[in-house]
Amino acid sequence: QVQLVESGGGLVQPGGSLRLSCAASGTIFSINDMAWYRQAPGQARELVATITRGGSTNYADSVKGRFTISRDGAKNTVYLQMNSLKPEDAAVYYCNADIRARSTPAMSITYWGQGTLVTVSS
Repeated sequence: QVQLVESGGGLVQPGGSLRLSCAASGTIFSINDMAWYRQAPGQARELVATITRGGSTNYADSVKGRFTISRDGAKNTVYLQMNSLKPEDAAVYYCNADIRARSTPAMSITYWGQGTLVTVSS
């Protein structure tokens, strides 16, 4: 029943910006950590940014200073603001969240979104 859905991907020129959104839906009891990952063609999936329930953030060195992760607890949504995009940022971006469903509040399960494609090209 719990589901993560990403949106906001698309085609952007180098130096441009995009904001990705990921909304969690379903009978949710609580959400702990949330994160963004990305996977480029032929590459391993890598961690981009994380944010805790309290708002503490961490970033991969490759995006530090350019990307900002944030969350809206009332909307069960995590965002990734991406500025100064580079061709090497092109990838499928996936959101990730540790969620306790209302039906099983003692069990934390990691959920993944379906991914949203970011293409950086002139």
